[in-house]
Amino acid sequence: MARKLLLDKAHIENIRYYDVYRANGGYAAAEKVFKGMSPEQVVEEVKKSGLRGRGGAGFPTGLKWSFLAKPEGVPRYLVCNADESEPGTFKDRYLMEFLPHLLIEGLLISSFALGAHRTYIYIRGEYAWIPDILEEAIEEAKRNNWLGKNIQGTGYDLEIYVQRGAGAYICGEETALIESLEGKRGNPRIKPPFPAVKGLWESPTVVNNVETLAAVVPIINIGGEEYAKIGIGKSTGTKLISACGNINKPGVYEIGMDISVEEFIYSDEYCGGIANGKRLKACIPGGSSVPILPANLLLKTAKGEPRMMTYEGLNDGGFVTGSMLGSGGFIVLDEDQCVVRNTLTLARFYHHESCGQCSPCREGTGWMKRVLNNIENGKGKMSDIDLLWDIQRKIEGNTICPLGDAAAWPIAAAIRHFRDEFEWHVLNPEECLKRNYGLAHYADPLPVPAAVAAAV
Repeated sequence: MARKLLLDKAHIENIRYYDVYRANGGYAAAEKVFKGMSPEQVVEEVKKSGLRGRGGAGFPTGLKWSFLAKPEGVPRYLVCNADESEPGTFKDRYLMEFLPHLLIEGLLISSFALGAHRTYIYIRGEYAWIPDILEEAIEEAKRNNWLGKNIQGTGYDLEIYVQRGAGAYICGEETALIESLEGKRGNPRIKPPFPAVKGLWESPTVVNNVETLAAVVPIINIGGEEYAKIGIGKSTGTKLISACGNINKPGVYEIGMDISVEEFIYSDEYCGGIANGKRLKACIPGGSSVPILPANLLLKTAKGEPRMMTYEGLNDGGFVTGSMLGSGGFIVLDEDQCVVRNTLTLARFYHHESCGQCSPCREGTGWMKRVLNNIENGKGKMSDIDLLWDIQRKIEGNTICPLGDAAAWPIAAAIRHFRDEFEWHVLNPEECLKRNYGLAHYADPLPVPAAVAAAV
C-alpha cells in the first residue's frame, strides 16, 4: 500500500476541527519551523523535496518561490489557487472539505518562507459550501494563535482571507485569478512581467494550488530529502488523483508516483477495474485539457514499456504517443463511449469558458464546436476532420494564456488516435445518431465490436 502523506488522517472522525487535527499531530510542522528554521531554510527544504506544482504545470515549487522579488518596503503576497475548474478534477475540494487545517498549516509555513503577511484563498464559485468550512477553520486557528498577530510569540503576523470566485474556468490561470482578486474582469495578463515580480496589486506574488501548499506540511515533517525518496526521478512525493468515469471505484486516491497506469486502473486498492465488466477504451489522464490516450498507448508506451503514473511517464513520447499528468483528473472511458461525443462536450466547455481576449481562442473554439457538432449529428463531411485539425493547429501556442492550448490538445489527440471513429460518423450519418459509440480502440489483439464493424 502506498505511503500516505496528505490523506493519512482523512479517515479520523472530525479531523476538520482544530482540536482533533491538533491532537493527531496537526501544526507540528509549523512548530518545527517557528522553533528553529529561517525562511531560507524552509525554501531550501522545499527545493530538496523536488515538489512540483500539483495544479497541472508541474513546475518545481521551491524554484518558483526563489524567483519571488524582494524589493524593500513592498509587501509580498501568497495566493492559494483553489479555483479547481478543470473538468475531471476534484482532489483540492476533498482537501478543503475534510482537511482544512492541513491547508491552513501549509499556508502558514509557506507564507512565513516567502515573507508574506497577507494570504488569499481564491476558491471557485461552485464550491459554495466550502468557504464556510475554511472560514471556520481560520477562526479556530486564530483562537489558538496560529494566525493573526505575533503568532506563537515569534513576532510573525499573518492573516488569511477567503475570496469566492464567480465560476470562471479562466480564473484558474494565475494572472486571471489575480485580476479577479483585484476586483477586475478575470482576463489573463501578458507575461512578462511575471507575478513573482509584479502580481497582486503590482507587488511580488506567488500563486500555488491547494495540493501543492498542503504538501509543504509533510515535507517539513519528514524532511525534503526523505520526501524526495518517494516516487521516481523528478516525480517525487505523492500525488492526489481524482479518478472518475467508467471505473468500479471512483474517488480521490493518494499514490506514490512509482506505480503503473495499469496498476492504478485495475488494482483493488485504487480504481478496481472497468465498471460493469466492460473493456477499457481510452483515458484522459490529467484533466480535460490533456490529450486522450487509447488503451494500447495508455497501458504501455510506444516502446512497449509499462506507462508510469509520473510526469515523465505519462508524457513519454510527447503528445504523439503520450499525454500529461496535469492536474490528476483521471477520466476513464469504456468500450461503449463515443470519442466524438466526448470531444464535442469538451469543445463546448472551452468555447463557453474562453475569455474572448485572443482571436484564435475566441473564434477558433467556436468553430471547433460547430464542426464537431455537425460530425456528431450526422451532418459532417470528410473535409471537416482536416478542418478541425487545421483550426486546432492555429490556436495552439497563439494565445496569451494556456486556455487555447487546453482547447486544442484534446481535439488534436482525438483525431490522431481515433480518426476512424470520426470517419465512421461521417460515413454513417443515420447510424451515428442512434449509437453511443463509434469504432472502439482496444489494446491489441482485442477486436472491434461486431456491430460497429458490420456498420462500416
